[in-house]
Amino acid sequence: MRLIETNLFREIHEQDVVIGRFLNDAAPAVEKLVAAMRSQGVDHVVIAARGTSDNAARYAQYVLGAFNGLQVALATPSLFSLYDRPITFGNALVLGISQSGQSPDIVSVLAAAQAQGKLTAAITNNPTSPLAQQADHVIALQTGDEKAVAATKTYTTSLAAIALLSATLANDDARLAELHTVPAAITQTLTLNDTIGTLAPRYRYMQHCVVIGRGFNYATAFEMALKMKELSYSIVEPYSSADFLHGPFAILNEGFPVFIIAPNGQLTDELATFAAQVGARSAETIVISDVAALLDAATIPLKLSASLPEWLSPFTTIVAGQLFAMHLADVRGFDVDAPRAIRKVTETN
Repeated sequence: MRLIETNLFREIHEQDVVIGRFLNDAAPAVEKLVAAMRSQGVDHVVIAARGTSDNAARYAQYVLGAFNGLQVALATPSLFSLYDRPITFGNALVLGISQSGQSPDIVSVLAAAQAQGKLTAAITNNPTSPLAQQADHVIALQTGDEKAVAATKTYTTSLAAIALLSATLANDDARLAELHTVPAAITQTLTLNDTIGTLAPRYRYMQHCVVIGRGFNYATAFEMALKMKELSYSIVEPYSSADFLHGPFAILNEGFPVFIIAPNGQLTDELATFAAQVGARSAETIVISDVAALLDAATIPLKLSASLPEWLSPFTTIVAGQLFAMHLADVRGFDVDAPRAIRKVTETN
């Protein structure tokens, strides 16, 4: 099967349209949730999620923290589902994020929150799912069926839901306007497809690598690493640039691949210094960026043709990551729609 005929290729390439539709339709549901958060005096957020959705929750930690002053904690679902030791939520919004809304452990967190009388919400692509039924408010992703096992459009639309929630809660019209530029930026980023397709054979026999991201793109490092693992079966570890210097830096040797997610923003200078340190160890730097100096210094530059404000850059950086994971799997002869040993819906207790 030609790559262009796969569900994964199609779903990656429809993210601009899907997110545009979501942003046009989701405002009323988000506004209702914001009104409830204000009326109940929510002062922190607890998020229950797994896998790709957990990476969206990492994005929420930065966005809701930076722009809304909210502490965001990731729930420990096994405390609820296995140990039967639910935490006391305090004055929290308890938010479940799940593309399918099926996993019992995520549902159990919202059930415990409702038993405590706390405000609950769900971000899901299935508005009739058990998770949605357990929530006071539902933000439906409206992506249509996602047939490839690897989640792509549900991930980026989850980011859009979080970004829309943050900007609406802050009553920030300027950031709302910025958010509506995302679909066009994704359209431009998708033009990297052919470049990455030509690059992928270079890494056909790669077995180990790391993906580096920090700040708003810490989530991107985790999500890109996950996509590379599940599609190409490589051992890929995500790190912040700061954490990588605290010990893991010792693994570097000549030619070791280091993917660095470095869009323009607060961390540009730090990531330039980090890339130079990696280069001094003769490791191979693959840099996803819109910053000319960083691209010029990279072993392999992947230029983002669209520049977004840093808080929105995870939309374009992960599209580049998705394309790389897809092409690497394809050049290895793997089925990009159905990776071995995993299913579309994973239910954990």
